[in-house]
Amino acid sequence: MQRGTFQLMKSVNKSIILNKIRTCEPISRAQIAKDTSLTPPTVSSIVKELIEQGLVRESTLGHSSGGRKPTMLHINSNAFYVIGVDAGPETVECILTDLTGEILERTSSLLDKQLTNERFIAILKENIKTILKLTTIDQEKIIGIGIAMHGVVDVEKGTSLVAPILNLRNIPIKAMLEEEFNLTIKVENDARAMALGESWFGGHGDVDSMIAVNIGRGVGAGVVMNGKLYHGAQGIAGEFGHMTIDMNGSRCECGNLGCLQTFVSGEAIAERASKQLEGRLTGKEIYELAEKGNQICIEHLNETGRIIGIGLTNLIHLVNPSKIVLGGGVMKSEHYMMPQIHETIQERVLTTEARQTNVTVTQLGDEATLLGAVSLLLVELFDPIIKIS
Repeated sequence: MQRGTFQLMKSVNKSIILNKIRTCEPISRAQIAKDTSLTPPTVSSIVKELIEQGLVRESTLGHSSGGRKPTMLHINSNAFYVIGVDAGPETVECILTDLTGEILERTSSLLDKQLTNERFIAILKENIKTILKLTTIDQEKIIGIGIAMHGVVDVEKGTSLVAPILNLRNIPIKAMLEEEFNLTIKVENDARAMALGESWFGGHGDVDSMIAVNIGRGVGAGVVMNGKLYHGAQGIAGEFGHMTIDMNGSRCECGNLGCLQTFVSGEAIAERASKQLEGRLTGKEIYELAEKGNQICIEHLNETGRIIGIGLTNLIHLVNPSKIVLGGGVMKSEHYMMPQIHETIQERVLTTEARQTNVTVTQLGDEATLLGAVSLLLVELFDPIIKIS
């Protein structure tokens, strides 16, 4: 779907009704009017338009107290499709989904060790083109492409300002992909995209404030407050991994000393444990050895849980969210980390109420960031009145 067409589809009332159907389906026109305070004629007119556009379908599942059964409304999940991309720092993952987030096609590529901006863009294009070749759907039904990008992102311009692990700067992702594909392109920091994906697909209900933390090759966080993704004044809100834990610690890839990332990333865990083990191991190998009962690896994963718990305590004191969701490759070792994370938070938070903060591991698994990339477009379609600030 060309960019202009997508923009014309959106209106505030239309999006209110669409989002109501999405979150409450099946639902009747009368119930929508009651819940949204829109007039019944307005609801009927917009629903008619949505049905004609193929976004909404009808059924007769409603209950009646004696009269005619009310016609119920549902989102037509196959009305449109979205491409989601998880870009870096080690791979590019690409999916095609319907409006419910069901994954229909998938592709991936390893990123080169020595990258340029041009090569990085070329790899993105190659994956998206592969997805388009794989699918048999009408490509006019693709409403856009969401990119979850490692590092600091200028969301308005769709530019990657700093990708520290890739050692790249000022990548014009949005401009280059719009020129190539003529689709709406949304670019967001990967951890913030993950947070939006969690709020959209994670089954967390009506949580008004939530933080999603991605711990893998790097460490980042996304903050959702009152349903809004928070960016901060200069767009670096959520750089949780670059919170200084030890001002005399190891040098981080960002250039500073003692960042949280230098303690809890997969590489940091492997580096600490390898000092007591023979040979250089990866974070995954540390986990596998722990599973086999290696006490050194178990203790290092336990210690990592305690350090993460300290970082999360700081987040609780700063933002006071209702829920914190943890994801990323490191959290595959949750069995060894979560007890220490919870114990550390219970020991260190200031108030009894703050101890009730729900800290959990994502149920979306490896798809969390990819589905977050998809949700960047779904928010635009279903809920444009929620400004991402």
